[in-house]
Amino acid sequence: MATTFFDHIIHEFDRPFQNPVLVFAVILFIILLSPILLRKLRIPGIIGLIISGVIIGPHGINVLEQNSAVNLFSTIGLLYIMFIAGLELDLKEFQSNKNKSLVFGFLTFTIPLTIGFPVCYYLLDYGFTASLLISSMFSTHTMVSYPIVSKFGISKNEAVAITVGGTILTDTAVLILLAIILSSNNGGLDISFWAQLAISLAIFSGIMFWVIPKVTAWFFQKLESEKTSHYIFVLSVVFFAAFLAELAGVEPIIGAFVAGLALNKLIPYSSTLMNRIEFIGQSIFIPFFLISVGMLVDIKVLLNGPTAVIIAVTLSVVALIGKWLAAATTSTIFRYSADQRKLIFGLSSSHAAATLAVILVGFQTGIIDENALNGTILLILVTCLTATLVTENASRRMLTSEKEEPAIEYPVRDSEHIMIPIANLNSMETLLEFAVYIKNKKSVNPITILSVVPNDEEAEKNLFRAKKNLQTLVKMASANETKVKIIATIDHNIAGGIIRASREEMTDTIMIGWPRRTGLIERFIETKTASIISRTSKAVYICHFGRPLVGHHKIVLVCPPLAELEPGFEIWLPKINTLSKELSLNIFCYCNPVTQEAIHEFFRHRKHKCSFDFSEKYDLPDLLLLQKQVTPDDLLFYIAARRTSVSYDNCMENIQERLEKQFPGNSKIIIYPRTHHIDSKFSEYGDINPETLNQGFERVRNLGKDLGNLLKRDHKG
Repeated sequence: MATTFFDHIIHEFDRPFQNPVLVFAVILFIILLSPILLRKLRIPGIIGLIISGVIIGPHGINVLEQNSAVNLFSTIGLLYIMFIAGLELDLKEFQSNKNKSLVFGFLTFTIPLTIGFPVCYYLLDYGFTASLLISSMFSTHTMVSYPIVSKFGISKNEAVAITVGGTILTDTAVLILLAIILSSNNGGLDISFWAQLAISLAIFSGIMFWVIPKVTAWFFQKLESEKTSHYIFVLSVVFFAAFLAELAGVEPIIGAFVAGLALNKLIPYSSTLMNRIEFIGQSIFIPFFLISVGMLVDIKVLLNGPTAVIIAVTLSVVALIGKWLAAATTSTIFRYSADQRKLIFGLSSSHAAATLAVILVGFQTGIIDENALNGTILLILVTCLTATLVTENASRRMLTSEKEEPAIEYPVRDSEHIMIPIANLNSMETLLEFAVYIKNKKSVNPITILSVVPNDEEAEKNLFRAKKNLQTLVKMASANETKVKIIATIDHNIAGGIIRASREEMTDTIMIGWPRRTGLIERFIETKTASIISRTSKAVYICHFGRPLVGHHKIVLVCPPLAELEPGFEIWLPKINTLSKELSLNIFCYCNPVTQEAIHEFFRHRKHKCSFDFSEKYDLPDLLLLQKQVTPDDLLFYIAARRTSVSYDNCMENIQERLEKQFPGNSKIIIYPRTHHIDSKFSEYGDINPETLNQGFERVRNLGKDLGNLLKRDHKG
């Protein structure tokens, strides 16, 4: 009996492992341990996963074999890589640098292809089709070293931007070339092929770039609270796109890449959905694919003779030379520095996702042999290691050589603190999402969510209920790894409680929901919103979202004259620019020529390109003129000012009601930028606020208008 039991246990560990639970456990241990072990050597985790696949694969110690389960996960991982590549492209940055990106994309596609083909055809003695396939693989690049530039804070450098943009052209061109090569290999490259390819690609593009975004936007809006359904829907789109691409006569990886481009605007980089997509992909699917690639490699081929070694070394050298020449030519044309040239080379020299896709398809269809496959795996190891070292070196040099940017007067760069007083849980999710998008990513402070309950007989009961309600927001924030701090407090006056809490927490920005329409008496006394604005120097955002943030077509920014002289100008302007990048939206700015020049100067001083569109006609009080520039799908920002501010204008009085009347269907955000410190001796007295005599006359005048309108309605009735 004991012998049978031990035989059963030993049988479970017979190589290759057959038990699916054990197979999955082994792969998970590899995914966990290999990046950790190689991290100290500054070797990218992708290399460790491929090496692990070589070791445990059928050509290594034969722990795992290429069965149907491994092949399925490998296919999912390959599609996932291409999907994320399309999803993470900054389309707005590409548009602003599109000419330079197109030049670099053209050079980084043609130069490696031009160098690689004669080497493969004449030197390595491959056939025409195999030479074209291998040399096209030289043109692709996967920015394995991109996290390095993010870590050093130079991701907005123009050299980085054009490298990211060039990925669109070169990878798409290589994948289409792959489809042509495969059809040519099957003997079907005639007029009917080109006609069928053109028609099928046109239909495929129409479905992916016109139908899918509309359906996705509708689905996200109708099932806004069903976050799990959003992820499942996105996965369905990816695999449906891969299937459509196959029907259109191109590789499924093209469909996955196009799916990423089609959903790019609908899935912001800092969103919960993007976090889930990246988390699951980087944790399971992509590592699974990389391990399975290593399992294909027969390291013994390299030991069979000099041919395999010569091919592997030649491919690696040609790949690096081709990418270096492309980077050097681009740097010469646009007069970039030596460090920028190294940065472009470092980002574009690593081969991984598309390279593996091309070479695997070629190997599976019999176009290339094992020598080319194994040589490509070595190429991936060499180029990823080279790219990592070059990018890190260039990033360090650029960081130390660049002139230090002028510091913002108000120290919010690394210590920004946003507070959101909660009034309505239903609108809280979008408001929290908005705060996450514009919050400085370097800030270590959490987003504070505040609930103030009246100090009455029911105070303790209401306080307990408020704390319980706020717990749901913690779950919401944790989904996209946002730090949140919840506070529930008691105060005789809601506005006073908000201001007191903002001082205690030392927040920089207060974000509140759109207030309800004011009545006759409230207008004479003072609304809670007006009380908060007048009694604090902190930035105040008044927000109303008529639709999900991803459902907007453009951002409309309304700036008053002299807005550039306010101390908060250099704080809110980059936030709006950041939001436009998150949502891939263009910005239309409604301002006068002086403010327009100040905005240009702001970005020029920080070596960033200003991608705003500006109005030709401008009249701040005339909302009808502005209305001609705004559609119901636009997100409207109105930069207001306090009465003591230099940019204050009388037309800002009751601006909330005016915007609500003129733009009823739009999402609207009114920003009161931070001002110099307001020292009010009466700040502890609730709604009582010392104001100038003119302000009092203004309130009496407004009261008279309301009474007049009321009498007119009664007279008409």
